[in-house]
Amino acid sequence: MNKISNPPKAYSRFVNRFSKLGDAWELMNEAGSAGPLDGRTQRLIKLAVAMGAMREGNVHSGVRKALADGISVEELEQCVALAASTLGMPSTVAVFSWICDEIDKAETKGL
Repeated sequence: MNKISNPPKAYSRFVNRFSKLGDAWELMNEAGSAGPLDGRTQRLIKLAVAMGAMREGNVHSGVRKALADGISVEELEQCVALAASTLGMPSTVAVFSWICDEIDKAETKGL
């Protein structure tokens, strides 16, 4: 999985202030990535977990990372469709709007 070269300012500020928590975060990510799942599958699972937990910031971040990794808009939209029966309609529409925010930004940038 690719890392975003320019993480959000708040994240950078946080890990600069709390470097040990930043290191711990990196170790958790390393441990979670160790295994048979490829990077695309890992990225989609992490996005689905963020959607299910209704973590708006994580969904936005997950979509940006997924697009940077070459995951298609159609694949992201299928994640929403798969989650719909678990999340219910209001939550699914909310999650879809967060995903569309990032798709629209990427299209504006020509990505």
